[in-house]
Amino acid sequence: MGQQTGMTTMVLARGTFGRKGANFPAWVNLLALIAWSWIQALLAGMSLDYAVERLTGYSNVALFTVICESLVVLIALRGHLGIEKVEKIAALLMLGLSAVVLFALNRHYDLPSITQLEPEGVLGGGVVFDIVVATAFSWIPLAADYNRHCRSLKAAVVGTWGGYVVATLVAMGLGATVSALSISVGMEPTYDPTTLLSGFGFGLPAALVIFFSVLTTNVMCVYSATLSFMSVRPNVPFWKPALIIGVVSVVGALIPGILDQFQTFLLIIGSVFIPAFSLMIVDYYLLGRQRYTSAQLIQAEHSLPAFNWLALGSYAVGALLAYYWNWVAPLDFGASLPVFVITGALYFVVSKAVAGKRVAA
Repeated sequence: MGQQTGMTTMVLARGTFGRKGANFPAWVNLLALIAWSWIQALLAGMSLDYAVERLTGYSNVALFTVICESLVVLIALRGHLGIEKVEKIAALLMLGLSAVVLFALNRHYDLPSITQLEPEGVLGGGVVFDIVVATAFSWIPLAADYNRHCRSLKAAVVGTWGGYVVATLVAMGLGATVSALSISVGMEPTYDPTTLLSGFGFGLPAALVIFFSVLTTNVMCVYSATLSFMSVRPNVPFWKPALIIGVVSVVGALIPGILDQFQTFLLIIGSVFIPAFSLMIVDYYLLGRQRYTSAQLIQAEHSLPAFNWLALGSYAVGALLAYYWNWVAPLDFGASLPVFVITGALYFVVSKAVAGKRVAA
C-alpha cells in the first residue's frame, strides 16, 4: 500500500476510517509505539551499560538509557534516508554478532539438549501464538512509512517481508534458544545471552547484539510515532514531536517493572491493531483502492466523510471479540486469526450490502 500510494500508514487510514475517524488508529499507533520505545530504550540502556561496565567498570543504566534514546532521536531526525543508512550498518553488525553468539553458545553448552525439554509453564499454545502474531501486527503500521520510498512494488514486498522475517527469525530464534538453554542447564530462565556467556569472554558481543537490535527498532518506533502524530497535526514541524516522544520514552523506560508487563502489552496490541488493519486491508484490496490517492486523502482531505461508521462499527466488534477471546474465554488456538478474519469479513459483507442498497435506491 505504501509503495503504490506514496503515503504513510496513518494517512492511508483516512480512506478506511474517514477524515476524523483515522485519528483513532493514529493515536493508538502513537501510544503503542511510545510503549514499544519505553521497552526498547531500557533494553538498549541495559545492554550498553553491560558493555561499558565490562570495559571500564562503570555502571549507570539510567544514564545509558538517556544516551541511547538521544542517539535514537538524532537518527530519527535525519529522516528515512538517515535511517536507511544506519539500519543497513546495524543490521549487518547484528547478524555478524548473532553468529558469534550462537557459535559461543554451541561451543560452551550442549545446544541439542534444549530439544529434550518438556513443556511447562502457564502459557498455553494459543496465548503463545497470539503473542507472536500480535508482535507482527504491532509492526504492520510501520510498513507503509518506509516502503512508500521503494522504487518498485517487488522491492517493497521483498524488502518488507524478507526483512521482517529474517530479523524475527534471528531475534526470536536467539531469544528462544537462550531461554531454553538457561532452563536446560539449571539457571534462572532468561532471554539474555550475556548471562550465559559472560563467564566465557563472550558477554560483550552478546550485549552488543541486543544493543543493535533494540536501537534500530527504537529508531523506527520514534520515526513512525512522529509520523502518526503528524497525520493528525500535519502543520507541526517534524522535530518537535520527535523530540517530545524521545523524552517521554526515556521517562517511561525508567518506570520500575516496565519489562514485567511486556506480555500483557503484546496481547493488548493484538486486540487493538489486528481488527484495525484487517479493515484497512479489506478496504484497500477488495472495496475501494481507487480512493487511495494523495489527491483524495491529502489535497481533498476535507471532502472525505468525517467518519466511516461501517468500519468503526466492524472495528468495535473485532476489538470486543479480541478482548473476550484473549481475557474472558481464551481460545486454544488463539484469538488473532479468528478476529482478523471475522472483522474483515464482517466489514466486507456489510459494505457490499450497503452499497447494493444505494445502487437499488
